[in-house]
Amino acid sequence: MDQFSDLPVRVDSLDWPALIDEIEAIGCAQSGPLLTESECAEIASWYEEIDRFRSTIDMVRYRFGQGEYRYFGEPVPEPIAALRGAFYRKLLPLAREWAFKLGGVALWPDAFEEWIVQCHRAGQIRPTPILLTYGPGDWNALHRDLYGQLVFPLQVVIGLDRPRIDHTGGEFMVVEQRPRAQSKGTVTVLEQGHALIFTTRDRPVLGSRGWSKVPVRHGVSVVRSGFRRTLGLVLHDAE
Repeated sequence: MDQFSDLPVRVDSLDWPALIDEIEAIGCAQSGPLLTESECAEIASWYEEIDRFRSTIDMVRYRFGQGEYRYFGEPVPEPIAALRGAFYRKLLPLAREWAFKLGGVALWPDAFEEWIVQCHRAGQIRPTPILLTYGPGDWNALHRDLYGQLVFPLQVVIGLDRPRIDHTGGEFMVVEQRPRAQSKGTVTVLEQGHALIFTTRDRPVLGSRGWSKVPVRHGVSVVRSGFRRTLGLVLHDAE
């Protein structure tokens, strides 16, 4: 745990003005380095420790794409919990701003721990952090990670392998449906140890008639070679 001890400080030290500007512009933004190569390897190695997880999902079985991922069980590892709390705190002002623009209610309290209690009271009691692994030919269909009525509007994925070295392909895709227009796509190469912040469900987009709620989905393109592993941080729990 010592190597992970300053994770909240690292999250706080990211270039948040630039990240927020990019999220507002296109619905996602990639940070600079957050985890070291050895930390990425440590987290990726947990995938083989089955007792850490509450379930394993075969994406082919559920027609989610092709590949596999595992949901962490309780207790969520301390580094994962620290990252969730740190990202929640930094993204909370933007979440509240989006709710205001869309005429909704900002249900999210100041403290991440209080938010998780709120989720549990609503029956969303299962942790949602996941480790995903993709091999050659694997991919993830466009989707949204909702899990219940209570949803935080932004989430995070962290790359654990090196693109172009450990794998090719497997780009992260975000697709939004603009009002009265064709879908708009954004593709990002997720770098090792970097965090990609993206829209969970909807985001506000300003048009000629004011703010519109734009549905957003995300997925992963086909991995052409090698293996691609990522850590997913959804900031609400599941039913």
